[in-house]
Amino acid sequence: MSDSGNLSFLPVPGNQADPERFLEAVLNGWTSSSRARGNGKAYAQTGRAKVIELCDSAGKYPWEWRIQDATDWLEHLRGVKGLAHSTVRTYQGMIESFCDYATSPAHDWSEQAATLFGSVFAQVITEFNRVKHSQESEKRAEKRAFTRRELQQLFDLMDLEYERRLDSGRSGAVTALRDSAAFKTAFSWGLRQYEVSRLQIVDLSPNGRAPQFGDYGNLHVRFGKGTRGQPFKPRNVLTVFDWSAEMLDDWVNIGLPHYGEPLTDLFPTNPGSVVSGSHLWRKMDEFLDELGFPAGLDFHSLRRSYATILLTEYRYDLKFVQYQLGHEHAATTSIYTLPTPDFQAQELARVQRETLESLGTAPPKPRRKLKLPPAPPLRRRGTTKRGTS
Repeated sequence: MSDSGNLSFLPVPGNQADPERFLEAVLNGWTSSSRARGNGKAYAQTGRAKVIELCDSAGKYPWEWRIQDATDWLEHLRGVKGLAHSTVRTYQGMIESFCDYATSPAHDWSEQAATLFGSVFAQVITEFNRVKHSQESEKRAEKRAFTRRELQQLFDLMDLEYERRLDSGRSGAVTALRDSAAFKTAFSWGLRQYEVSRLQIVDLSPNGRAPQFGDYGNLHVRFGKGTRGQPFKPRNVLTVFDWSAEMLDDWVNIGLPHYGEPLTDLFPTNPGSVVSGSHLWRKMDEFLDELGFPAGLDFHSLRRSYATILLTEYRYDLKFVQYQLGHEHAATTSIYTLPTPDFQAQELARVQRETLESLGTAPPKPRRKLKLPPAPPLRRRGTTKRGTS
């Protein structure tokens, strides 16, 4: 054991040093250091995997890496594997962190590598190959929010799916109602898939300054996404849509009791677990295929739509939307807040209407405003079968 606390590998006369064993020791030290800094287990495991992946790509051990080895690997991730810009930047950060650790004067890994293999660790992520923020928004160009019309059609189809199962007598009516409530909850509070699936009844509470929402004025997200391997980041999300509280009240008091007592999870399954992310993403794909919408929409588009509508239609302040989404920086919020395709037309109509009103010749208003409907109440027809997911 060295003075710095590292395990020392001393060359034994007549025996060759084992590079695999030495690499394992360095990786163990790095992952322990990463966990001590608060990074999660998954981040450490992925980091180890990326170090091994770069070793395989270069055909070299880390103490033999050169800048070009990392450059070629990063180009392969983008050009061949087609990974997102932000994903490549995350993997690059892991390699940079590993090299920082291995070359740190606080450790003697380079000295040991020089003694054992005649080479030392070097930082291979530099200004010449570092993947940077190319623009304020790194959202994939093909990904977008729903238009208001598409969102209305999607929710109508979810309600129709429940009615179809109920009227046909097939099993799964309660499951269809649960899925509908989960999708609408994701949109209503701008939630990620994992945040939705982990919700419990105790996460719902009144908002004293918005009594019109009853028991559903505040949603406590306990499993919010952490940053770069950090633990979950909780946040409170305030209710902004009247129909959202009505929808959840219908689900909690009419649909959820079909899963039995006691009730804990907001969106459970028959076996007693919570609805899975893969089920929600698969179900969303089925709805989108049936509706025939253009490409670029997925489950996460509900979150994009929430942010976009709050900013462009309801005119909420950017800082408020940032807090609602749980973003540390406002620049991140901008990824989700590009105007919907119908925003320009709406803005033009608004300006024209206000202009005519100022002249005393306002056009007639529509008799009914488009409203995103709550989930329909669960109707009993004899014995209702419990659905499965």
